[in-house]
Amino acid sequence: MLDERKLRVLYAIIDSYISSAEPIGSRTISKYHDLGVSPATIRNEMSDLEDLGYLSKTHSSSGRVPSDKAYRLYVDRMISNEQKIDKRRKQEIKSILEREHKELDQLVQNSAKLLSQITSYTALALSPQIKETKIKHIQLIPIDKTQILLIIVNETGLVKNTVFKMENPIPDDQLLALTNMLNVKLKNKSIAEIEKGALSEVFTEFYRYKSEIERILPAINKSMESIETIDLYADGITKLLSFPEYKDIEKVRTIISFIEDKNELIQLLADDTFPQDISIKIGNENFYAPIKDCSIITATYKLDGETIGKIGILGPTRMDYVSLAKTLKIFSENISEIINNYNVSK
Repeated sequence: MLDERKLRVLYAIIDSYISSAEPIGSRTISKYHDLGVSPATIRNEMSDLEDLGYLSKTHSSSGRVPSDKAYRLYVDRMISNEQKIDKRRKQEIKSILEREHKELDQLVQNSAKLLSQITSYTALALSPQIKETKIKHIQLIPIDKTQILLIIVNETGLVKNTVFKMENPIPDDQLLALTNMLNVKLKNKSIAEIEKGALSEVFTEFYRYKSEIERILPAINKSMESIETIDLYADGITKLLSFPEYKDIEKVRTIISFIEDKNELIQLLADDTFPQDISIKIGNENFYAPIKDCSIITATYKLDGETIGKIGILGPTRMDYVSLAKTLKIFSENISEIINNYNVSK
């Protein structure tokens, strides 16, 4: 356990390094941080912190830089304190998100875009994974004589469109009757419920539409299954180039290649090793080699108290963790509120 003076020196180094990206010497700490001790004392404390693994010395300078261990100590102590949310800023962000989204997928995608713009970091977001999602509304729209556009809206406002082909043309009035019948019988039903009971009930009551229903139901199931599939949105990937840590083009190329591999990134973000509402993985805490020089901060968003997705940022370990965690909390709360408000109003 570090004593209070060592902690003050360490925090001063971290704060200075986050701002400058330059190795920090005792003179810098003495000049810009009033710690009430002499530069010689600061040098001694820095030497001790280096021996303890909290600082490392660069080859090109006598200054030190924080280690992953230092950031972890800093984050655990600073983030554990209750962080007050700027309510005005939260409302401003919520207004933008509500104004620009029409569907749930679009809400999450726009959130990643806005988050990247605000923070100047690479933003990542997992689409909502809603198990046993239920149908809210079905619409059948003719495209031509035999092609039908199927629109399904689920209980959270997520919209899925599918085009399928009928064997024979269906008159508009018959298509409208089918639409009304499907809404009556399948509203508030999940895939499992449709397969177990609703299907036979539909066939029994509307047998004259049997051939049409046999073509429509697979399209409904396919759309519902796609709703439960996780997708990933990434925005501001090239913003990594603005950080001095990533001057090495090969290093950046490796990181960008990893981000563009959606399967690996989905596995990383979907990992529940750190199940907190705000999760911070620093440097070597990341399992994947390409991002061991990066930190990832994620926040969950929820429906009825259950986590259904995540939004986060990726960048160098030299992050302003406290400020970024606050911003992510604002985004996660806004997304959750918008989703739950839609769900209540349905």
